[in-house]
This record gives sequence, C-alpha cells and structure tokens, in this order.
Amino acid sequence: MTFDPSALTLAQKAALLSGADFWSTKSLPDAGIPSIVLTDGPHGVRRQAGDADHLGINDSLPSTCFPLAVAVGSSWDPQLAAEVGAAVGREARAFGVSVVLGPGVNIKRSPLCGRNFEYYSEDPYLSGVLGAAHVTAMQETGVGASVKHFAANNQEHERMRISADVDERTLREIYFPAFERVVREARPATVMCSYNKINGVYASHNRWLLTDILRTDWGFEGSVVSDWGAVSDRVAGVAAGMDLEMPGSGGATDQQIVDAVLAGRLDEELVDESVRRVVALTELASDATGDLDVDGHHTLARQVAADSIVLLKNDESTLPIRPDTRIAVLGAFATTPRYQGGGSSHINATRVDAALDAIRDQSWAEGVTIEHATGFTEDGSGDTAALLDEAVAVAARADVAMLFVGLGDRDESEGFDRDTLALPAPQVDLIHAVAATAAKTVVVLSNGGVVSLEGWHDEVDAILEGWLLGQASGSAMSDVLFGRVNPSGHLAESIPLRLEDTPSWVNFPGEQGHVRYGEGVFVGYRYYTSAEVPVRYPFGRGLSYTTFSTESVVARVVGDAEVEVDVTVTNTGERTGKHVVQLYVAPAPAPVRRPVRELRGFAKVDLGAGESTTVTLRLDRRAFAYWDIELDRWVVTAGDHLIQVGSDAATITRETAVTLSGDTIVRELTLASTVGDWFGHPEVGPLLMQGMSAGMTAEQAQQAAENPDQLKMVESMPMQQFLAFVQGAIPEESLEQMMQLSRSAAGVAR
Repeated sequence: MTFDPSALTLAQKAALLSGADFWSTKSLPDAGIPSIVLTDGPHGVRRQAGDADHLGINDSLPSTCFPLAVAVGSSWDPQLAAEVGAAVGREARAFGVSVVLGPGVNIKRSPLCGRNFEYYSEDPYLSGVLGAAHVTAMQETGVGASVKHFAANNQEHERMRISADVDERTLREIYFPAFERVVREARPATVMCSYNKINGVYASHNRWLLTDILRTDWGFEGSVVSDWGAVSDRVAGVAAGMDLEMPGSGGATDQQIVDAVLAGRLDEELVDESVRRVVALTELASDATGDLDVDGHHTLARQVAADSIVLLKNDESTLPIRPDTRIAVLGAFATTPRYQGGGSSHINATRVDAALDAIRDQSWAEGVTIEHATGFTEDGSGDTAALLDEAVAVAARADVAMLFVGLGDRDESEGFDRDTLALPAPQVDLIHAVAATAAKTVVVLSNGGVVSLEGWHDEVDAILEGWLLGQASGSAMSDVLFGRVNPSGHLAESIPLRLEDTPSWVNFPGEQGHVRYGEGVFVGYRYYTSAEVPVRYPFGRGLSYTTFSTESVVARVVGDAEVEVDVTVTNTGERTGKHVVQLYVAPAPAPVRRPVRELRGFAKVDLGAGESTTVTLRLDRRAFAYWDIELDRWVVTAGDHLIQVGSDAATITRETAVTLSGDTIVRELTLASTVGDWFGHPEVGPLLMQGMSAGMTAEQAQQAAENPDQLKMVESMPMQQFLAFVQGAIPEESLEQMMQLSRSAAGVAR
C-alpha cells in the first residue's frame, strides 16, 4: 500500500528527505517508519561501525573485495556480474545494510579518469547488460541497489562543479543507455545523482534529468538519492525529483524545504511524492544476519577474477607455464598486490592472496622452480639501481621472467584524474632491463585505468592485463599463468597508441568550469574504427590458450526492425575454453553521422576442444536506431544494415546484411526550412516544382534546364531568403497551402 503522508507534519515530511547521519536515514517510530543504512560500494560492502567518511580513509568491517567493475567488464559475462551482485547482497544482509551504493555504469570517456576502475566499459550496451545483471541478482537478496552516477559523470577533475556540456543525441546514445537498461530491466531501488552539472544545471536539481528522462521516459519508480554532498539547492532538488539528501545536514536543508512550502515557492505535493518514495525505500529494512561466507565468497572472487584477465600478447605460446620451468617472479606487486582502487569503494578485505605465494603453491606444475626479486618499490623508496640490478640477475638465471607491474593508489584514485598513461619510470626501466636479459619475459599488469604499452611492448613475449582483480587476484593470476584456467577476458575499452589519439583528448578535462563533449557519439572504439585511427589493442581484444572459429552468421528479420541472428562457433584448438561472440551493427546510411559499427549483442560460451555451438541473439529496433534531435525520438534508417561478428571491434570475421524498411520521416515545413527540405519533401516537393515551372518564362525554363546544379547551390538557403530571389514565382497562398500539407503529413510512419 502506498504511504499517505497526510498524517505527518510538514516538518516531519521534510526531515525524512535527508539522512540522520553519514550512512542512515531518519526514523519516525510513531508513524512506523524505520531507519535504514546505505553504504558503499559496488564490489564489496564498506560497512563502517566507527568513524564515518566517504573516501575510504577510515577502516570498515572486514568483507569480501570482489573484482572491480573494470575487471568484470572484461569478463563479458552477465552471469559472473550477477554472481558478484548476489554475493554483495548477501554480505550487505549480514551487516544489516539495506541499500548498497552501486554499481557504477558511467562510460569511460577518457582513459585518464581516475575512477575508471569503478566502471565497466567505454560501451553503453556492455555496461548496461552487466549492470542490469548485477542489480537484478543483488536485489533478489532483499537489498536495494543504487545505480550511479547519473549522469555524464566521466571525470574526477572539478567533479563537484564542472559542467558537462553535451548534446542530447550524445546523451541518449552514449551516456544514458546503460542507466536506461538498468532502470527498465532491473528496477533498482535507487538511482544516485552525480555531483556535476549537465549543460549548466546541477544533476541534483535537474528536473529534465530526474523527472522527464528518468521517471517519465523510463518509468523509474524508486528513489533518487544524492551522491554524498552533491546537493547544491535543496528546494530546487525536491522540485526536480531528488528525494533523499545524503549525508544529513543537521536539519538545515530540512528547514529550507519547510520555508519554501510555507512561502509558496515549493508545491507541498512534490514533497509528498518524495516522502512516498523514501518511505517505500525503508521497506528494505532488515536486521543484520551476521552470516558472512568468508571462504565461499573468496572462492567466488577467485573464479570471477580468473575469467576477467585479458591475455593481450602471447608470442610463441610463452604461456601457460610448462613443467620444469625456472621462473623469476619480479616486481613489488607480486608480494603486495594492487587489487582495488582508492576512495569510497575501498574495502577492508577478509584476506588477500599475493601472486608470489600462489605461484609457489603450484602443486600441479611439476619441476617448476621459483626465484624472487622486488625490482622496484611502489613508493619509490630504497636503492632503485640496486633493486633493478638484483632483478636482472635473477631474470638471467630463469627460463621465464614474470614482471608484476602497474599503478598504485597514488597514481589513480577517486578524487583526481591522471595526466599520463605511462607506467612509473622505474617500472618501465625494469621492463627494458629484464626483457634484454631474460630468455622469455611476461608482463602482468595491475591497474584501474588503461596504461600505455608503448616503448616496451615489442620487447616482451607475453602480456596479461589483470586490472584490479579483488582480494583473490594473486591466486587467480596464478591459475591463468599456469593454465589451470584458460584466459577468456576481452578488453572492454580500447588501448590507444598515444594519449593524443583518444577522441576526448582535446576536450579533457575541460577549462573554466566546463568540459565540452566535442567528440559526440564517437567515444572509444566508435571513433577509432570510424576514423581508422590505429590503436595498440582494440575494444574486444582477448587471446586464449585455444582457438575459435566463427563458422557462420545467419540473420532474419522477425518484426518491426527486429532481427534474430544465429552465430555458429567452434573451438578449433586442443583445450576447453570460453569465447565471447561479439555482434556489431554497421548501420545503413543516415542523415546524421554514425559510427561505422556499434556493439549490439554478445554472449560468452564455454566449449570443449572440437566442440561447436550456435548462439541466437535478438536485436531490437534500438540496435539499428539513432536519436533524432528534431523529432525527439529514435529513428531507424531504411536500407541495408550489416550484421557483423568480430573477434574485436576492428576485426570482423563474418557479416551478413539485413534490409529494413525503417521509418519514413516526413518533417513539417516552415519558411525557416531550407530549399532542399522543401524540394525534397515527398508531397510538397513535386507540387513546388510544378508551381515554379508553371510560373517560369521560356527563357527562365531554358536556363534552368541548362544549369541543373543551380538548385544545389541554394538548397541550404532558408525558404524565406530564397523567395526574395525568385521574386513572386511562388504565390504566398500556395506556400501556406503547402505548409499546411506538410503539417498534416509530419511525423514518423513505421
């Protein structure tokens, strides 16, 4: 039953719309309204029992640190995302937490964003599918999700005041779809509004964003909660549909709401609507169960991590490690793993597996001998030259040198962006020195954001991108290095050759309080493939210890711009392995510039050696559509659309075409419409041509016939100005009749 706020005083209603403290909402026992706890984070529960903060500075209760979204994104596996969501939900129940703040589904616009480790991908479809799986599974445990950060929150630089200046088509096609999918499919308990402004208006009081888009367009019925400290105008926030301010303000902003209602500046019904939504949220209240499956969840964290590791390079089958191999394990991250990011999502892990310990425990790897050297320190302390010399000496005695390198908390974190893609210089020096000495060199990366591989890539034999793999990172990486698990991760973001090649480079992170999204819809691989800009490794890249072949792709139109696609895949190697079927759509020519291809479907399959399977993927009309800013709706262009299967976004292995009837677009004509619009109108155009021809003298008609390109020269001219040139050749009453005809025909016919 919907809660009736009429029994509450205005002051009580206002009080319910802000937190009681840092993590809890206010209770009204006499009205039967309990307090609930909201807490970070996406990949684990950061439940603070003592001093509270929002940047992970103070300790929290021990909980499982699962692989971060940057890793889960590279798994391309909704089932794994769901298993992480369900496990986080179970741990939240153990701590008495009602709402977990996550997942984050913001798009990786720039590889420099300091918080990219909390986000899945540069692609909205992949992000949305994984985010929806996480939310659905978590909420099935009885815990609410808070999908974040809505919206256009793609950098940390000046995040509390920057205005993301971005056109609506780009918002609709790139920055909204992941949120839209989570809202429509998973029905999250809350959506968290971001700190930043969007086109000059703070997200926390942006009615177009929080009501028109989120609630009216997408049907969201839950509560909007602020990011911690994101409220800029509490009264405007209530008017916009921002329900719950966190953390509490000590009553200051509650009084602002009361005063605004009494002064007639705020409709009390809007307050009531927010109260109803917040009270509905408190139905998630539950007592702490204390049931924490420490061992089971660590095992799950290890499984997810192993399936998220991306094998980028493997010359001459350097990996997996064979029996009777002498191994040099080098680098500070082998003993002190970097397994999570800094900031509000920082988890106090129940345990942490170091890679060196896990490698030493390879009981199935017969005859393997291991020698270790630090090589460098994460904080730069110690004798750098001596550390490097020791590591080179150890590498010289080995068959394979494994270098564990990456970024530390000081290099990337919530709160600031990076200014380079490069690894720290001592680590790069170590890679060069070891690669020049060792028989074989394997580089294992631990990083939350993309790092450059340039300068040393060609010197090493194998590269594993480990991202931030959670507390079981060391054992999971060992599983892949020794072939206990076949690598099956694929890049969820492109690795560029240069920072200057990235599409946002010119406009990131902005200046004077504004960041212009000048690249529009051409984010990540959409830009690289369309502009034919080479990258080191494209979106979707991922090698395996076995091989796969796409045998066929068959597409059939089954509805109104809906297509079913059958893709047959065979494991052509000698090992069992998982493969990601990546389905892209190359659209028919359109009146707007579109990427050459976009990911529209995927599936991860597990195949034994020699085994084949056929995957059926369904593409709805949105898979073929673009957002038309004039019609304010999605439009499918008529014509041939290519259905492409790729091993990555740059490498298409099979394709077939489908012909769609699309949408017939008929626009209303005005005197501000161009000459080209008038002559190109399906009904008005022929009438206009007849009328003009009838009014021409023989000499004018001859000139028109001899100069057919004259119309092309003026087709971009507004009709109002064109009329001055033709001096009454088109009677005013005829224009009015034709404009009325265009109004009658205007719209989109399907």
